[in-house]
Amino acid sequence: MTSYVTGTGVGVRGEAVRIRRATARDAKRLTGLVRRSRAYAGQYAPMIAGYRVGPDYIEAHHVFLAVGEDERVLGFYALILSPPELDLMFVADGAQGLGIGRRLVAHMTGEARGAGLTAVRIVSHPPAEGFYRSVGAKPIGTVIANPPAVMWDRPELVIPIP
Repeated sequence: MTSYVTGTGVGVRGEAVRIRRATARDAKRLTGLVRRSRAYAGQYAPMIAGYRVGPDYIEAHHVFLAVGEDERVLGFYALILSPPELDLMFVADGAQGLGIGRRLVAHMTGEARGAGLTAVRIVSHPPAEGFYRSVGAKPIGTVIANPPAVMWDRPELVIPIP
């Protein structure tokens, strides 16, 4: 699937963006994207301290990444099929606001539909809740903090798969 994004910060206007299945060779780049994310700066830093997206994780789950024309990673997501959950979703800081997240969610819903799922659970990073609601996720509750790694409550949502 190739789509085009417009805007600044990702490269030339109209740059082609391709979504493809991640491979074990992508593990270091995905780990780097997670660890550099400004969304987890400050109080949220403990959640990703030492976090690793390993080759074994990539091979066990449906992990897809959005890449630019030069193969740089613009974002990725990980879908767990049983029980259905969007486990990870990150968009590179320089690619935010350009529609990459929406394209990843659209791709994820297509994958979920193809797997026969009717809904996908999302335990959201608190600042990302608005984004998930904007792409159709509905709030269903709150996941209570689980110290020491997660020191804050997180919104729980579900995205229906039509």
